[in-house]
Amino acid sequence: MRATNVLHVLLMTFMLAGVSAATAFAQTDFSGEWTVVRSQDNTENPWIGDWFGLPLNAAGLARAESWDASILSLPEYQCRPHGWAYIYRGPTAMRISKEVDPFSREVVAYHPEWHQSTDSPVFFDSRQRPPEEAPHVWGGFSTATWEGDILRIETTHLKEDYIRRNGAMASDEADVTSWWIRRGDYLTWINIVHDPLYLSEPLIRSSEYRLNVNSLVPAHPCTAVYEGLEKGKVPHFLLGENPFLKDIRARYGVPADLPTGGPETMYPEFQRQLRNSDFSSGDRRAPRPQQ
Repeated sequence: MRATNVLHVLLMTFMLAGVSAATAFAQTDFSGEWTVVRSQDNTENPWIGDWFGLPLNAAGLARAESWDASILSLPEYQCRPHGWAYIYRGPTAMRISKEVDPFSREVVAYHPEWHQSTDSPVFFDSRQRPPEEAPHVWGGFSTATWEGDILRIETTHLKEDYIRRNGAMASDEADVTSWWIRRGDYLTWINIVHDPLYLSEPLIRSSEYRLNVNSLVPAHPCTAVYEGLEKGKVPHFLLGENPFLKDIRARYGVPADLPTGGPETMYPEFQRQLRNSDFSSGDRRAPRPQQ
């Protein structure tokens, strides 16, 4: 009888250990089709000069001020995919597919995709990151680890791409840390961009998606065409010569002595500066737009 009880205890111990191990390795499933949830600061077509809230350093601001939207009409730009530092804030639906190992049946990667994007696998299988001199691609190289039921993603080897569609750029030396957090039918995507060339501080932003069962992410073929731009010329503005920069000051009533981008525009003190500028003399204050 005693031996039977001991055997029973051992069997229950092994069963509980198995359940605990299964629970420990049970992870959130992010696969499916997701519809983007638009947010207040998620602007798809911002005004030239609207870099408020972006921690651009002097080089980043100089690069942004030379932006000419006509560059997107060049044939080599028309079909360029959006990069990892920006695409998750785009306006299109997203599909996340699971890549399953055919032998172990384990999920070894997720593949998120949008319109005008490239394959951007997120690997779980502890593969080695490419060397620094390896080619950079639009989706970068991403590896993932679990933090509880939250997925943490580290992305390197990115091509240069914009972080806002008006000339604010992240360089090809940028690294991105992402977190995927699922709460029921909602997916929160958090990105932190670290860029030693164009950013003075990390850029932290997030987006929301909602699960959309049985939706489709249609194909997005693209064919470049010649749109009449002068051949051999790359549209740009020299520093201090961009005529559109004054429009954003008029729109928001920003005086000439305050910046329209940079780390100081990220914090509440900048809002107080804008309020205090209302008491400045009329020749220093830009006209406010009509409400």
